[in-house]
Amino acid sequence: MKKIIRLAIFSILLLSFCFSIFAQDDLNPESPVPVLLNDADKTRVLAVSSNRWAGELPTTGQTVFKPGFKTVITIFATNFDFSEGESVNSVRVYLKQRSGKVYQLPVEDLVRIDKKNYALKVRLFESPNLRTQPGADGDSLIYLTWRGLSSNVLKIGLGSTGGDLKIPAEFRATPENTNDFAGYRWSGDRIRFLEQAGFGPNTELDNRIRRVGLRIWLNEQFETPYPYYPYPNIPLMQTTPPANCDATTFPACYRERYTQLPLQQWFFKEAMYGNTQLRHRVSWALSQILVTSGITIQQSSHMIAYHKVISDNAFGNYRNLLKQMTLNPAMGSYLDMVRSTKTNPNENYPREILQLFSIGLFKLNQDGTVQTDGQGNPVPTYTQENINNFSKVFTGWTFCETTVVCPNRTQGATNYKDPMLINPLNHDLTEKTLLSYPNAVNTTIPACQNCTTNEAIAAYANDSLDKAIENIFNHPNVAPFIGKLLIQHLVTSDPSPAYVARVSAAFNNNGSNVRGDMKAVIRAILLDPEARGNVKTAPRYGKLREPVQLITNLTRIFPAKSFNGEDLSDGSLGNYTKRLGQNPFYSDTVFNYFPPTYIVPGTTILAPEFGLLNTGTAINRTNLLYLLIFEGLTPTATDSLKGTSLDFSEMIPYAENDPDGNQLLDVLNYKMMHGAMTAEHKNSILTAVLAVPASNPLLRVKTAVYLIAASSQYQVQR
Repeated sequence: MKKIIRLAIFSILLLSFCFSIFAQDDLNPESPVPVLLNDADKTRVLAVSSNRWAGELPTTGQTVFKPGFKTVITIFATNFDFSEGESVNSVRVYLKQRSGKVYQLPVEDLVRIDKKNYALKVRLFESPNLRTQPGADGDSLIYLTWRGLSSNVLKIGLGSTGGDLKIPAEFRATPENTNDFAGYRWSGDRIRFLEQAGFGPNTELDNRIRRVGLRIWLNEQFETPYPYYPYPNIPLMQTTPPANCDATTFPACYRERYTQLPLQQWFFKEAMYGNTQLRHRVSWALSQILVTSGITIQQSSHMIAYHKVISDNAFGNYRNLLKQMTLNPAMGSYLDMVRSTKTNPNENYPREILQLFSIGLFKLNQDGTVQTDGQGNPVPTYTQENINNFSKVFTGWTFCETTVVCPNRTQGATNYKDPMLINPLNHDLTEKTLLSYPNAVNTTIPACQNCTTNEAIAAYANDSLDKAIENIFNHPNVAPFIGKLLIQHLVTSDPSPAYVARVSAAFNNNGSNVRGDMKAVIRAILLDPEARGNVKTAPRYGKLREPVQLITNLTRIFPAKSFNGEDLSDGSLGNYTKRLGQNPFYSDTVFNYFPPTYIVPGTTILAPEFGLLNTGTAINRTNLLYLLIFEGLTPTATDSLKGTSLDFSEMIPYAENDPDGNQLLDVLNYKMMHGAMTAEHKNSILTAVLAVPASNPLLRVKTAVYLIAASSQYQVQR
């Protein structure tokens, strides 16, 4: 009997061990690296004029092409593993000239030639809609990207061949998957996942996902109670600070009640220590789409109520989020809906719910590309007449001050905690004409026919509001517009149209014919093949770590402590991220801290977070990293604030046990760079680390962490 029990225990342990190693087999995160086929000259791309292509793989191609809008060439590639429905909009082709300028060339068609080879028809001018073309100045470099992976780089002659343009050494060979990291399978992808799905990795979460896999972890997160730390319970206050809460005489009271400091402290502590990483991360992204700001919304209690609407709906349905946000008093005050009446309708909220919260300015295809008219101009999604009509729908709502239905009503203070209520006397009763689109719902709201009592008017107003939300929510633009914004915040600034299309499909139908299911959208974003993989090599893939995440990513890897190391951080980090251009919950405008359409000057690179980066904030980034890593961040006030420092105790043994420094850098490469550090990068850091005496392992660790964190390779989250 004992033998049977021992055998059973051994079997359970063996199964547990196997499960822990192979748990992430619930999806294969690694896509094959695409390969451009070369001509007889192995440095030159195999290409022909499209009008001369006979439909088969040619044995040799043309050497020189004339650039221009009318020139369409066919290039050839292999090593794709397309999923069902994935095609031409998943592949991008780039051309780089000796001037350093990079052109994105329109890919007009993708044709499968045989079992493994494909033909791509490419036009030799820049896309999208720029109509600029590369010059005919000899050899240029050409490469393609797919799912965040770059192909090999080859030459192509424009006008002629020759010139001094050389293929970079790292791109001369045919690319292969070489991500054989020490440790467990797909270990780098887990770290990348935790940067996308949360506020950074730590050892505990990495081990958890290694055991259960990404999908199970997502399901766990969908069900984990939120928040880990309770929201601050700040009372509603009168608009003008009373004498016993004056900023000069009672600064602690003033900071708690009349600034966003309590919310900021809670936010950072939840990000650094909370176990509800996914909801917190998605809520942070949504708060940068449906924006309010402490610049206008003065009291912390007001903004906390707003954030609860975001977090309560982060895993719900986007239609409900739109409805509840419309009635949130902080939003109502920020965008003037609370002051909109039938005699003076306000356009602010109607304009922003369309432009920023749902459908955007221009009609989109489901892959996020812009629809154009016969002259190539973008097609608007709405007109001024639409704004006028939505303005009438949104009239009459005001703060909830009726004792019976407003549980948070406070004598002497405006109620920013309960949803707004309709004031029947201020609601417009005329007909409203809303958005028109294929299979549109509620394009017209009839005038009220029996509005002879306040009760009837209130019922009509609330029904009109529901109809208007439904009209907006069912517009075909919502899926690609919101889907792309969320991809930008969580994964990469410039997702391929194919990636956007897959997320749009999940928004439109979660598999059970439900539209707007945020869980389905989040799964689609985070499990997409363009998001997953140990390493992404496409030059334009990824996103600049926004200031908040630059700090939280480090404070999770190297657990945040108080300044003296004896307690937890107080979370008072807003003043530090403010110096980098991002003061949490104090967005400068309704367009967020940075615009989603920001293009890096002098390029065509879509990179929203780079809107925060300038000479001043770039220097502030490295200065802040130095303070955080080497010295710690001191308390910013004279009361109970404790500051923030990093705990490097997990890293010190690696520095102590390996005088050559390689073991330390290998571990940091995994934890900070998910294994993507180049040999050149490692060697330059190793030189600086070895300059620190081996007798000071803590300083060696801090030096290595600082040099990695300050590098461009780390600053861009990939």
